[in-house]
Amino acid sequence: MDNSDKAIRNQDFEKKLVDGVGEELGELKAWLFKESIRIELERNELKRMEDKFLKEKQQFQEEMTEVNHRLVIERKRLKQDESFFDKKMEILKSGFSQLEADRKKLEKERMLLEAEKNAYSSSIKTDRNMELTELLFQGVNSQLALKKRYKDLIKMFHPDNIAGDHDMVLTINRIYEELKRDYEMGKRA
Repeated sequence: MDNSDKAIRNQDFEKKLVDGVGEELGELKAWLFKESIRIELERNELKRMEDKFLKEKQQFQEEMTEVNHRLVIERKRLKQDESFFDKKMEILKSGFSQLEADRKKLEKERMLLEAEKNAYSSSIKTDRNMELTELLFQGVNSQLALKKRYKDLIKMFHPDNIAGDHDMVLTINRIYEELKRDYEMGKRA
């Protein structure tokens, strides 16, 4: 083969190679075109998702700002309520301590009044007993006379009698016992 045949063959080979490479290049170009379209679509999808996430982030930040604002307001209200509650509690404590002081004062006054009442009642009873003693046991100067007067008085005021008086019998018995004790101790002679 001579050079011209070689050259023709080389040209054929180059043509086939170029045609083969051209065909592969065409396929490669088609694949690259499809791939660039796919990448562009994905880029657009990612951009859309990024925009969506940015909007959601902004909305979330706005919601957080609103929640924080409400939280600050609620904390202020809670502090006011707590302060108000503390003031009410102080008023109640003060009121209860005043009530306790008033109760103690009233109890003291009641006890004093009760003591005065008892003293007054006792003095009236003592005066009455003295009057009854003087009246009922007048002229009794011995234990024997005391016993005789006691029996006579019991007969008169015994509850079974028409003019009987149970309270009077109790009073006579009490006065008799006091006078009898006085005579036994030698107080009266």
